[in-house]
This record gives sequence, structure tokens and C-alpha cells, in this order.
Amino acid sequence: MRKPGREDGRPEEGRGREGDRRKGGDRHAEAGEARPAGGAGHHHGHGSHGRDRRHGAPATGPLYAALDLGTNNCRLLVAEPQDRGFRVVDAYSRIVRLGEGIGRTGRLSDAAMDRAVDALAVCRSKLADLKVRRMRLIATEACRQAENGPLFLDRVRRETGLNLEIVSRETEARLAVAGCATLIDPRSQGVLLFDIGGGSSELVWLDLRRRGEARGFALTRFIKSWTSLPVGVVTLSERHGGHMVTPDVYRDMVEEVVGLLEGFDGMEGAAELVASGGAHMLGTSGTVTTLAGIHLGLKRYDRRRVDGVWLDGSEVDEMINRLIGMGYDQRVANPCIGSDRADLVLAGCAILEAIRRKWPCQRLRVADRGLREGILVELMARDGVWRRRPQPARTEAHV
Repeated sequence: MRKPGREDGRPEEGRGREGDRRKGGDRHAEAGEARPAGGAGHHHGHGSHGRDRRHGAPATGPLYAALDLGTNNCRLLVAEPQDRGFRVVDAYSRIVRLGEGIGRTGRLSDAAMDRAVDALAVCRSKLADLKVRRMRLIATEACRQAENGPLFLDRVRRETGLNLEIVSRETEARLAVAGCATLIDPRSQGVLLFDIGGGSSELVWLDLRRRGEARGFALTRFIKSWTSLPVGVVTLSERHGGHMVTPDVYRDMVEEVVGLLEGFDGMEGAAELVASGGAHMLGTSGTVTTLAGIHLGLKRYDRRRVDGVWLDGSEVDEMINRLIGMGYDQRVANPCIGSDRADLVLAGCAILEAIRRKWPCQRLRVADRGLREGILVELMARDGVWRRRPQPARTEAHV
């Protein structure tokens, strides 16, 4: 288990998965919350993959952008600082499966790179059209793992003009915390945050017993420890199969991840606080948002209803069992899954189940937010945008 440290030249204090930000102090704890124009929640990859979404009135101030090229998705978020947070101006998500086959070959395939470049070209057009000047563009596990990852990013520069950086797993974990920090229960003494990705899964333990009045992304200062599991929904489903997932296949997936967690002695204090009920889990991934959407019986995925919802242990078990009982075609037909995730969702459930076996926490909060929000928080806080703006009295809680 490694302690979080500074690897990318950013302030050590604001460690989080979406923004290592501390400037502006605790009163900017809400800064990670997206406030879309027109009141609509921005979309995190359910249902309308590949579509972009403009969010109403044009921006009146400087725009910030965050791009996350992962093993499975390419996602862009453009926002304008506003009050204690930001207003989403445009959002884009496309499943590109950049890491497809990487477990077998150790390389990004030509077809996967072509899909990613096509999506990145769309992102480049959006950034140019909106005249975005401040941005951070990151690539994660697929590019970290692939032998030809750096060569692929050279191609991206040549063909799109975008300069992506391959971030470390530690940076990814810190950004995850920053992006989701506003969803942490203020009464909780500890939080086990997990992010189930396409090629890796990050786990972060926050010990909040001495947090005082800290809130929001200021809580990233209380990261006690973190780890990264070398498995995600794409890699696990490719090894075990994602279409015909029998109970035995599912059990094998769970046992593989359990094996990765065996002998893991990190997360000091987590087991005790989980056992006493003093801690909760916070999940940011397509796996948990899918479970929440099914639990809520949504006919169409709705981020506004999913982001921040609480699930107890029995509800999580019920949703997983329901998914195991579905055939592939039934998963495709479910509006909260669809064809893009039908072969991946049970692999995500297996990773979640293994984590819950290690730390049997009965309270899980669902986050439909992540790296992009954390990046935006970090950029805006570093620029001091909230310090320069008058802070009106809050009339509405964004949690």
C-alpha cells in the first residue's frame, strides 16, 4: 500500500481523483458539483453514447475543459465557473474500447486507436468552437499499459492537435476523490471510495476522524492510503467472457478479484470503522450507476436521480442477483445498460462484490461524476476563480 504523494507537480494538499485542489479553502467545498445550464444533469455514458450535449445559454466567462481517455470511454466536459461550482456548457461521451484486446497482446489495436482518434477529433472540434483556453487532457490505464501507448499519443497530437498526458494510477485515485468529495456524508468518520474502470480499479481510504470543519474537496487532505487493482471491466470480461455469464463464470470473476485483494493490509482503520458502521462506501463507475438506475426502475437513464443516491447492502445484492439472472439480450434491452455495457456490467459487479467481501460495508453512495469533474475543480481552484468572484448567499444545497 502506497501513501498518496505528489507525482505531477500539483499541490500535495488537495489530493483527489478529480482535482488536487485546495486553493480557496473549505468554503469552496461545493466546487466539484456540476451545475448544468437549464437545470439538466450532464450525462455520464448511459444510453446516448457518442452524442454531445449543449447545455443551454452561452458562456459569458472563460471556459475550462477536462478530457478523460480511458480503457473504455472517451469523455469531455466543458464548464464555466459559477458561484461556488461550475456550469456545464458541453459534455461528450463515446465508448471507444481503446483497451480492447490489450490483455492478450499488450498493445493498442489499430481498430481501437482509429475509434479513439475519431472521438478525439470530435472533442478537438468542440474545444475549438467553444474557444476553450484552459484544459487538462488525460489518458489512463490503456495508454499506461500498452507498449505502443506513447506512440498512439504522438499520433493523436499529429492528427488532432490534442496533447494528452498519461497520468499515474496515484493521480487517477486523487482525482477521483476530488471529483466526488461533495457526496461524502458529513457525519461519516471514514470513506472507502472505489472507481471501477475499464482496465484498472482504484481504491482510496479517507480517514475523516480528525477532519474538523473540512468539507468538499478539502477532504482530499485526509486520504490515508490508496491502491490500484490491475483489473477493470474490459480486462475481466475479456478473460472470462461477458456475453454468456453463468453463475459459475460470475463466481470465477469474483474469485479472481478476491485473490488480488488477499493479503492486502492497507486501509488502516477501515475494517474497524466499517464494522462499527462509522464509514460508508462511495462508488464512481458505470457499474454502480447502472445498479442505481435499475434499482430506481428508470425507463431512461437520468443522472439527476442517480447521482448521490444511497443503496444499502441488501439492495446492492438484489440488483446484482437480478443482473446475474438476465441473459445478454435482456441486459441489452435494459435502458440503464444497453448494448455498449451489456457485456461489461457483470464484470463490474464481480469487482464490486470482491471489494464488499473484503470490507462488508452496508452503505454505498453512488456518484455519477469522476475524473473530469475533479480536473475542472483543480484547474479552477488553481486559478483562484472562486476567490475573485463575489459569493452570494446559498439558497440551494448541491450534494
